[in-house]
Amino acid sequence: MKPYRAVIFDMDGVIIDSEPRHERAFREIFHELGYGESHGIHFPDYYGRSDHALWADFIARHQPSQSLAELTALKQNRFLDLIRRETPIFPGVPPLVGQLSAVTALAVASGSLHAVIDVVLGMEGLRPHFAHVVSVEDVGRPKPFPDVFIRAAERLGVPASECVVIEDSAAGVRAGKQAGMRVIAITNTLPPSALTEADVVVSSYDEIAERLL
Repeated sequence: MKPYRAVIFDMDGVIIDSEPRHERAFREIFHELGYGESHGIHFPDYYGRSDHALWADFIARHQPSQSLAELTALKQNRFLDLIRRETPIFPGVPPLVGQLSAVTALAVASGSLHAVIDVVLGMEGLRPHFAHVVSVEDVGRPKPFPDVFIRAAERLGVPASECVVIEDSAAGVRAGKQAGMRVIAITNTLPPSALTEADVVVSSYDEIAERLL
């Protein structure tokens, strides 16, 4: 993957083992709202996408009394409770981030909100390693659109063609490629067969280090 001038990390499913906890948070809220067995949501369809996308589909299906903002807040608070209790940072992330930040610029480009990103990057001393953080809140469109990656490259001051993205979802891989970046996909969330648009597919953080360091 060399040469490159910056590495942009997705967060959910790459830095933190969050997809199972996102699903738990949604399921708990669905149950409390009375849709425990009838929510009709197929969670893999939303890997790499924003909570807004899932809640918009849920609202279209069920017309609940709660607003989109209320539902989003309920789920976000539940998810934050889970990750604060469990701190599920992938073990390979802190050493990789530390090594990479010593040789290149790093950024995070995430479909999560800043309130969630701040909590995650506060774990394991990660935040100082990232020069910039871009949330879906900072752009007009979520992944699979390339906006968060393009914004991250702009803030880094690095051309998209000289950035490498680390992703775990098909939507994120597509966003990175549409941004004109090279993409390493890690199989934390999906099998290799679902990540074929990536330039490289790996199963471990050691493999990422081998390609970037």
